[in-house]
Amino acid sequence: MTALATVAARVVPAAAVFPDFGGVAASGQLKAVIGTLLTFVLIIAVLTLIVCAVIWAVSSSHGNYSAATKARTDLFVALGGAALAGGGVAWMNFLLGVGSTL
Repeated sequence: MTALATVAARVVPAAAVFPDFGGVAASGQLKAVIGTLLTFVLIIAVLTLIVCAVIWAVSSSHGNYSAATKARTDLFVALGGAALAGGGVAWMNFLLGVGSTL
């Protein structure tokens, strides 16, 4: 261990810091609203994926490469949005789990 690490270990004591979900007055309602918004985002992202995939296929088969390029770009954006919305909860739970071990 370096000298700086030993000094930091003595100066900064290990503390258990946890998020206080009960600190917000309506935390139950807040969780319900966030869950509902997450559901809407996922449904809209999946619908956008389907529509963009159909537009991409039809545009490519009819030779409209400009529309096919735009639909492909929108498809990847919708895929990214669905991944972020779906993975956000898992990522937050992972960070809360890591935070409790620090």
